[in-house]
Amino acid sequence: MSKTNRKYKDRLFTFIFGNPQNREWTLSLYNAVNGSDYTNAEDIEFTTIENAVYMGMKNDVSFLVENTMNFYEHQSSYNPNMPLRFFLYAAMVYEKRVFENPEPYDRFSSVLQNLPAPKCICFYNGTDTKKDREILKLSNAFKDGKKSDIEVKVTMLNINFGYNKEILESCKPLYDYSWLVNEIRENQKKMELEEAVDKAIDALSDGSPIRPFIMNNRAEVKHMYITE
Repeated sequence: MSKTNRKYKDRLFTFIFGNPQNREWTLSLYNAVNGSDYTNAEDIEFTTIENAVYMGMKNDVSFLVENTMNFYEHQSSYNPNMPLRFFLYAAMVYEKRVFENPEPYDRFSSVLQNLPAPKCICFYNGTDTKKDREILKLSNAFKDGKKSDIEVKVTMLNINFGYNKEILESCKPLYDYSWLVNEIRENQKKMELEEAVDKAIDALSDGSPIRPFIMNNRAEVKHMYITE
């Protein structure tokens, strides 16, 4: 019997929303999260760290738009250490931007060097019951409640089907992704995993924006769900 790949939802989320060819969906997700209405997806500059070998980690999706550096992480299990992870991801992205930008930042200038503001969002759809929205703070990790000059706040959004309805309904690709994950989860209660995935994919609405993409990459999507 095939086993569910523990990382499958993280990988599928990144495959959908971190893919430059789907930048319209990335912008739709950004608008839903921020209550904005930007329309030019070409304004998105992806800054995702694909392979930080020396750190042994990479981030799911990061991109720059409207002077905001957005860090998006997907979690299929609750992780209170996300602020630390975002802190490390952000440091790497900003370091790369400062030193590799076509117009390098002058760290020693007497003139203030402007930076894009970071926005940290964790999308959660694990099986543990969580609120629609929760704020995770790096300061919660400091021993004995020590005060710190550095803080990182991460907004954790529950994107399980039925939660955060306003956000999901504002971003059809996210709504359909949430529905698909939930449908596979429900199907698994009655059938083998591979059949559960196939049945859920086939049941995607004909009007779903992600359906053609999922269908065209069906084998890869199925592979994400299966542990070899």
